[in-house]
Amino acid sequence: MEDITNLLSLADKMLWVTALVAAPVLIASLVVGLAVGVVQAATSVNEQTLTFVPKLAITALVLVLFGSSMMTLIGDFTQEIFAQIANISQAERVLP
Repeated sequence: MEDITNLLSLADKMLWVTALVAAPVLIASLVVGLAVGVVQAATSVNEQTLTFVPKLAITALVLVLFGSSMMTLIGDFTQEIFAQIANISQAERVLP
């Protein structure tokens, strides 16, 4: 039963880490897409590349600014997963 609890807590943390890593990029592209959409609606300019290029630029900027913290989150979570795997395998060796 304890193994199931550990796995569920890791799955819960995995979802939180995924949300924290993806949120800056998604929120920034959402805001830029909304702003460009409002400008397009106001000016009646319906050019598809007009939405793509700013989203691409803001995504690159967000990855440059927050990339190291995103990788730190992923690295810490990976170390925690490997530590949990080691603990589970050691516990199974001790128990008959």
